[in-house]
Amino acid sequence: MKSICNVFFLAMIICLLGGSAAFGSGSMANSANGNSAIILASFGTTVPEAVGAITNITDTVRNAYPETEVRITFTSNIIRSIWKERQAEPDTWISQGIPEEVLYVKNFIATVGDLLEDGYTNIVVQPTHMFFMEQSHDLQQYVNGLASIRTMKPRWKPINKIVMGRPALGRPGDLYPYHDDVEAVCETLAKDAEEARQAGAPLVYMGHGNEHWSTGIYAETEKKMRELYPEIKTFIGVVEGAPTLDDLMSRMKHLESKKIILRPFMIVAGDHATNDMAGVEADSWKSVLTGAGYTVEAKLEGLGSNDEFAALFVDHIADVAKDAGILLK
Repeated sequence: MKSICNVFFLAMIICLLGGSAAFGSGSMANSANGNSAIILASFGTTVPEAVGAITNITDTVRNAYPETEVRITFTSNIIRSIWKERQAEPDTWISQGIPEEVLYVKNFIATVGDLLEDGYTNIVVQPTHMFFMEQSHDLQQYVNGLASIRTMKPRWKPINKIVMGRPALGRPGDLYPYHDDVEAVCETLAKDAEEARQAGAPLVYMGHGNEHWSTGIYAETEKKMRELYPEIKTFIGVVEGAPTLDDLMSRMKHLESKKIILRPFMIVAGDHATNDMAGVEADSWKSVLTGAGYTVEAKLEGLGSNDEFAALFVDHIADVAKDAGILLK
């Protein structure tokens, strides 16, 4: 009963937001040739210096599909609420190089509604999350709900097709084995590994993680990094859940080098990177590692700023669009 109510709720929202796209006499929803669009769904960031990682991914996708409409949304309610408050002083943020589409970012449902209003009825939703955890899981439920809408007369169906691609490190299932996605991500980190090699230092990444769903994806990614770059000792820990910094430090006791290259294993170098990873507080990773006798060089650069990493999302979009029969140009 709950799932039926959720679908009904989503249908009502789409009708309200989609307007003529849902009920108008010129609806293209039932046409296989309906206009196509891409939604890039990021967790988001409130740190102005970190926005560049998101815009780099967006620019990469737009360059790959120059004739396709590409819009962004942030899946974090808290982050969107902060940007909404900042809209009261738009010049302050635009002068810092913040794009209007970030300053005025909308939630996922509103973004879909805008696309329907503008005549886009084939929609590829591409999460720019690291793996299929809470944010991607919940986003998939929204996509499933919208895709399930059935009108009494098929021609008034508001959406022709809406599908969701897989995050950077993949998702459960055997259609696209996540092991391949893990390897593809690691291959884009060759410059990080080379930097660590030249510095004679281990490479330590801080991911986000979560407290309620441990998947082992970070351990598998660390293992693959060591296979691809055997001369570099790579460690991956997380802010929430496992493996923790304490877990990493217990494994680092026998390292010969006391220098560490510390990087975020996240799309953006946002609040977690600037504070939890490289902050001056006593409990930041940099402070804890420094207190343990290591010399730490922290790099505040999100993975989204890596052009090769950003291009992975183009591949994931291409895969899901092909599977769904959606034409992107």
